[in-house]
Amino acid sequence: MFRSEIQNAANLPDAPEPLLNWVQDDWEQRLGFRGSRFTSASKLLTFLIAVLMSVGFYLLVVYALKPYPTTEFLADKFLKRGICPYPTVLLFFWALAILFLKMRKLKYQRRALALAAVPQEPDFVLDRRTAAEVLKRIHTLVDDTRNFILLNRIERALSNLRNIGNISDVSSILKTQAEFDEEQIASSYKLVIGFVWAIPVLGFIGTVLGLGQAIGEFGNVLQASGDLTAIKDSLQQVTAGLATAFDTTLIALVGALAIQLYMTHIQSEEAKFLDECNDYCHAHVASKLRLADA
Repeated sequence: MFRSEIQNAANLPDAPEPLLNWVQDDWEQRLGFRGSRFTSASKLLTFLIAVLMSVGFYLLVVYALKPYPTTEFLADKFLKRGICPYPTVLLFFWALAILFLKMRKLKYQRRALALAAVPQEPDFVLDRRTAAEVLKRIHTLVDDTRNFILLNRIERALSNLRNIGNISDVSSILKTQAEFDEEQIASSYKLVIGFVWAIPVLGFIGTVLGLGQAIGEFGNVLQASGDLTAIKDSLQQVTAGLATAFDTTLIALVGALAIQLYMTHIQSEEAKFLDECNDYCHAHVASKLRLADA
């Protein structure tokens, strides 16, 4: 019965729109960029987003924080602390854009778990013939299975079963593909991990520059002995250098900490999703193979 239902659904004369259309629903595709695979994010798109967010942030600092005495000290941390806060802010928003886009893509990938790509009937058995029927069913649910982690994994396993008919190879293919998926998702974090490393380095560079400025101005203090006005002016430059040294490090460390925490959260969500894919393949593919082999 379930076999005939699959055939009827797969052979409709006017095939309905797929339930998941990656080309139309993917954020990168909507904005006119080439969509990155699975949960990876476009470097160009996220960079442009980061530039816009950085410009918006500094407009906010200049026009919303700088004019008021109570918040002017916050604006000065970004406007009067040398060059280092500017690339720090850019890298922070770039990492934030990548992680946000990855989260949106992950939510879209999760929707494939609810598609019931493989028939849920308890007595359903996967063999060479039903594998071909399930593949037809999957292709009616989405525009392209290669764009979905779960369905791409199932298609590779069932294609092998359909073409070769060796049931014992399917489980190993599922396991190998799961390892490939984990490696690809892990590699999508390389740029963000680099930013988490680079942002504190920018802060330390600002610290060195600020301390160098403070030490240089302190020499002027020693030379201006007896001239209170000169001493006062020189001390102001010393404290400005120290402010640059400490504030650039503070901004960088806070930014790196925020990105690390957000990245850790998304990594845990992706790991949970991969576990759900493994459970799905075991419950609806591997377990059916054992029944067929019996």
